[in-house]
Amino acid sequence: MPNNQARLANQSWESLLRAQVAVARRLSTDEIWKELSTREYDVLYTISKSPDGLRLLDLSERIMLTQTGITRLVARLEERRLITRTPDPADARAVRLSLTPEGRDAQRRIGTAHARSVTCVMAEALEPEELQQLQALCDKLAASVREKNQG
Repeated sequence: MPNNQARLANQSWESLLRAQVAVARRLSTDEIWKELSTREYDVLYTISKSPDGLRLLDLSERIMLTQTGITRLVARLEERRLITRTPDPADARAVRLSLTPEGRDAQRRIGTAHARSVTCVMAEALEPEELQQLQALCDKLAASVREKNQG
């Protein structure tokens, strides 16, 4: 890889990280995070995308927390009756995590407010065409990394 390409790749990576941190910090200051933390919401949101529930292992692959952190977070959400564990019909040793009606309500309520905040932050900085380009580039990058990891 030529030096210019390596430099550009690393500068792009740093820009991506700085943008993610800046946006995440801004969104974390919203008033909506009084009922749930951003990490708790991330778990509820991730589970909500799986109508048949989600195994703990699958959850840990989709969110950025250690296995210990996920286990504790899931236990807290279960204590608050926002998620429930049910036996996995495909694997007797595993359980599936699902949202309770209260968990689904909290995810939708906070998710609606969060979506409005994300829209404000993103649309304030980028034009619609730029948002489409950003999405396409991020999707392409993620797909490439997934392919390399699976191959």
